[in-house]
Amino acid sequence: MLIPLFPLHTTLFPGARLALKVFEARYMDMTTACLKDGSAFGVCLISSGNEVASAGQVAATPHAIGTLASITEWDMLSLGVLHINTLGGQRFRVLSATPNAASLLMAEIELLPDEAVVPVPVEYAPLVALLRAIIEQQTDNLNNLFQLPCHYDDASWVGMRLAQVMPIPEIAKQKLLEVDEPLIRLEILFRFLSGQGLFPARSAC
Repeated sequence: MLIPLFPLHTTLFPGARLALKVFEARYMDMTTACLKDGSAFGVCLISSGNEVASAGQVAATPHAIGTLASITEWDMLSLGVLHINTLGGQRFRVLSATPNAASLLMAEIELLPDEAVVPVPVEYAPLVALLRAIIEQQTDNLNNLFQLPCHYDDASWVGMRLAQVMPIPEIAKQKLLEVDEPLIRLEILFRFLSGQGLFPARSAC
């Protein structure tokens, strides 16, 4: 499957919403093509390089795991600047990526399977409580953060949303995106937050 890539200093999770300001010619052309045929593009966290191309610079190098992004809304408030809202879809792995004549990265990808719906084990209830508290503070902005409704009983959804909204480095979010098992992602989050003193440490026995 061949798709255009939009490398960013941002990690996009499935089900998350991402607003983008598009002004470079290569991405304007990409966005126009996606709007015309209803196709998605790929968002990958940048491993090295810059989002905005400069003369003489090579294209940004993306991490291998990314997320499909579908355009849900668009507007051009000023000439030459396109504002788009996107929704994260399926995760994918980049097999190869080559810049085209316009320096737009075209990638051959394989789609990763959707994660199974797994109930949240009782030991991770503090993660659900924390996520609920964060979301309750964002009530007026929820639809701009992720696709509704909320699924607090789904381990994958809880882990993805926590990874999305927590103030952690983007590389940490990328590592959480790359995890294939929902319960492993919850365990990583639980251990990290316990280490930050948010949750009591588990008993050794």
